[in-house]
Amino acid sequence: MNDKELVSFKKWFADYCASFATPVQEDERNISVKQNHTHEVCLNALQIGRGLRMSRENLLLAETIALFHDVGRFPQYRQYKTFDDSISVNHAALGAKELREQKVLEGLPKHDQNLVVHAVALHNAFSLPEGLDERTRLFTRLVRDADKLDILRVFIEYYGQDADSRATAVALGLPDTPAYSPEILACLARGEMATKSDLRTLNDFKLLQLSWLYDMNFPISLQMVHERRYVDKITTLLPDDDAIREAVESVQNHVNRKRAEG
Repeated sequence: MNDKELVSFKKWFADYCASFATPVQEDERNISVKQNHTHEVCLNALQIGRGLRMSRENLLLAETIALFHDVGRFPQYRQYKTFDDSISVNHAALGAKELREQKVLEGLPKHDQNLVVHAVALHNAFSLPEGLDERTRLFTRLVRDADKLDILRVFIEYYGQDADSRATAVALGLPDTPAYSPEILACLARGEMATKSDLRTLNDFKLLQLSWLYDMNFPISLQMVHERRYVDKITTLLPDDDAIREAVESVQNHVNRKRAEG
């Protein structure tokens, strides 16, 4: 693909977002969060791609996937007023469906169209399926890292805002108590991603977000985590006790070890 095609995709995306504009302040705030998130994921994808020394054409493709990765969030919110897939619809599958039905990608070669759609459809999967070709796996892993990086930013900002300023659909409605679940800590100690089924409190959700760092695919991604101090920033939002400190230390050691591999 080329720069002209990317410019066309960005115009389509801007018009698409504008079609969801609403005079309801709460809804507009939630839609705006996802539009801004997309912009930041595009920047992350480019930074990761450059760290991987991708060609110009591959960088354009990576940015295109990032641009479209959350297309499904907009119709999801309009219909369900939530970003929680478990109580609405799989937003990644919905986004892939939107791209196909609206023929957004028809100017690209067929193999690039398929790559973009598959990467969008898989960007939120707990783990990637076996049997993906090497190119699809590469770009899907890249957008997954770029996405997680910005979700961390979104939530760190969310936790620091007063209730009146928050985008209400961002959180999962978990109780904000001092408690946290041993199951989540056990996942961190084992070097595994935690699952949403173990979430009981807001602290669990913060710990789950730290566990995402075990699923980062590239040393450059974890270098970005380090430079942005995401582990430290989330840690300051958690209870200060030995169990939390031990879990955070496991995550930090993983980040440092993987950064060193780069």
